[in-house]
Amino acid sequence: MDSVSAVVLAGGEGRRLRPLTHNRPKPLLPAATTPILEHVFDQLLEAGVSDITVVVGYGKHRVQSYFGPTYRGVPLTYVTQDQQLGSGHALLMAEPEIDGTTLVVNGDQLVESEIMCDVLDAHTDQAATLGLLSRPDTSEYGGVIVEDGAVTEIVENPEDDRDYRFNAGVYVFEPRIFEAIRSVTPRTGEQSLPAGIAGLLESDATVNGVVTDGLWVDATYPWDLLTVSFDLFESDLVEDDQCIASTATVHETAVVREPTVVAPDCEIGPGAIVGPYVCLGENVTVGSNAVVEHSVVDMDTRIGASATVVDCVTGVGVEIGNGTTIPGGPGDVRVEDRVFEDEQLGALLADHVHDQGGCTYVPGTIVGSDSSVSAGATVRGALPEGTEVRS
Repeated sequence: MDSVSAVVLAGGEGRRLRPLTHNRPKPLLPAATTPILEHVFDQLLEAGVSDITVVVGYGKHRVQSYFGPTYRGVPLTYVTQDQQLGSGHALLMAEPEIDGTTLVVNGDQLVESEIMCDVLDAHTDQAATLGLLSRPDTSEYGGVIVEDGAVTEIVENPEDDRDYRFNAGVYVFEPRIFEAIRSVTPRTGEQSLPAGIAGLLESDATVNGVVTDGLWVDATYPWDLLTVSFDLFESDLVEDDQCIASTATVHETAVVREPTVVAPDCEIGPGAIVGPYVCLGENVTVGSNAVVEHSVVDMDTRIGASATVVDCVTGVGVEIGNGTTIPGGPGDVRVEDRVFEDEQLGALLADHVHDQGGCTYVPGTIVGSDSSVSAGATVRGALPEGTEVRS
């Protein structure tokens, strides 16, 4: 295709990533030190996209103010999904902006441009083309049955043992997808995109699937942000010569172990050890003799002197006091009414958590935003926002 238009579905909250999504939508959470949605835009441009329609909803003003009207010279058109009523409903919101063949991707998953290009190249005159991966487990996402390149069935969260291909959430659609979405009765009040594709199949439209390869990662739960960021280290999406920003300050006695990304205006103090597998967002301070390993530390966070931070995810503006210990996972993590056992999470500290120092975090701890932890306290479990933890 000479000119490629894309729709990015970026209206969701990411409820299972709470409390990190309390103040911002999932597409703006960091992968390494860059918002997930920015990575998505970069890969779309690598695939030759010339204009992008972004479906926003939860936290829409933050998305729009962060990116503005263009991205690297490519125009961005925003449409609003006022209620999050499913991925199919989100695409319907973009219908007035679409004229012809369109690439559709999710704004909260990292998908390498190689996958997008393969789907675009495979699309000819069929109603839709789906990007598929060979993954052993499709139960958490979607499975697709393919025969001789033609999709015969698409199933959300399949539970049987048939030979499914993994639905990568990368699609090329012709305009008839909109009528197919509208023709399907919503389930649990939502119109899903896979249900719309099933509607195309029921109308005897041709839907093809292309099995491809390339980086595909998603953050479903808070600890997945560690996996997403570290997968980027293993890809070509983080350049070696960009790992320590030119405006970062690293003391001559500090040690930075690869792979590590240090964003602009960070400061790493004397005797500190940072890495391996660490992402420091903009304006992060690591105090003297602190140790930070296997962690994603978001912008404006302060890690105090002699603190130990392992397997940790922080939000924005967190203060980890002097001598605090986050020893790392595995631990049992509570998300809403479900407990996940032995996850590799030392602690998650949401936006503006203030730790006064000398604290200890039991593996798997989640602390909600705007919470305060008194000096010397031991912290465990899942704590709601605004909690005061006393020693």
